[in-house]
Amino acid sequence: MTQPPSGGPVGSPAGQPELPTPPGATLPPAAPGPVPPAGYPPYQQPGPPRKKRGVLIASIALAVILLLCAGGGVVAFLTLRDAESGTGANEPVAAVEEFLTAVYQDRDADRAATLVCSSARDDKKIAAKVAEVEKYVSTHQNPRFRWSSPRVDSQAGERATVTTKVTMTTADEKIAEQDLRFTVVKKTGWRVCEVA
Repeated sequence: MTQPPSGGPVGSPAGQPELPTPPGATLPPAAPGPVPPAGYPPYQQPGPPRKKRGVLIASIALAVILLLCAGGGVVAFLTLRDAESGTGANEPVAAVEEFLTAVYQDRDADRAATLVCSSARDDKKIAAKVAEVEKYVSTHQNPRFRWSSPRVDSQAGERATVTTKVTMTTADEKIAEQDLRFTVVKKTGWRVCEVA
């Protein structure tokens, strides 16, 4: 490592001849930091690093895949939600008999729901009807439910109207009757679709 000659000017730019300093002259104070040589642009800090395209493309591809999966899941749910489970009854009268038995004798909301067509199936309403029957059982003395033989009033292809009368009798000889009309539809078997 070489040192500048003692007593000589200090800090002359590289490549330029050193000029002697006149006696008694003082040098101006040096600017803070290094001074770039003439002809070169000043040093600039590099900007933030550029994001890579690969990350952007991968993110877009992942978003598209997630959207497709979510869309497929929704379509599958909507398609399978209305699917009929089980086989249904062989004829309209049998569908009504099985439904009445599930609601009034077995008081089984899940079984009754399997006897209702998917377009009309409302588990909350079915459970509410079974709970209503349970309430009659708990508030009356030994209630019994029976119904007249269901009768097909009209049938057109895979749609039929079936009527019956449900009667509740109690041990203390109270009687309540209700006429019911069922709309029954055949898909994978006959199922109850409406009760009026």
